[in-house]
Amino acid sequence: MKKNIPDINTGDTIKVHQKIKEGDKERVQIFEGLVIATHGGKSLDGSFTVRKESFGVGVERIFPIHSPRVVKVERIKQSKVRRSKLYFMRELSGKNARLKELNREYAMWEEKGVEEELEKIAEETAKLAEAAAAEKEAEEAELEKKAETAIKAHKKVEDSKIEGKEDK
Repeated sequence: MKKNIPDINTGDTIKVHQKIKEGDKERVQIFEGLVIATHGGKSLDGSFTVRKESFGVGVERIFPIHSPRVVKVERIKQSKVRRSKLYFMRELSGKNARLKELNREYAMWEEKGVEEELEKIAEETAKLAEAAAAEKEAEEAELEKKAETAIKAHKKVEDSKIEGKEDK
């Protein structure tokens, strides 16, 4: 039984890396397609069905989750689905066979870990707040300088008026 079982759901587009034996040689082949059904969950007899279109012909393969031939399963994208079995996709082709993709950022968070993403967002927010505070301080200092120069100019005008009256 495998320990690191990937979380495979109906509607996911995945790449299945599978060992293929040709004569005495063994190689890894990738089968990329849409998961149209899952059976048995993560139990020993669990499996998933992947469908792809190859040269206009629909190809489906059923992969046992715990098979030693399945090397790796990569999730490329998730789609929003409301059915557990997507057998209706067999009749659809072209643009009709599209599924609505889930939020890519959410999928990215799931892969990286929500905590790391939240920490990055918090750091960015703190940097933006610091920059805004520094900008505000600079604006206040500039306003104070302008006010001081205006006050000095006003005093000079007042002083010149007073001197003008004294002369008369």
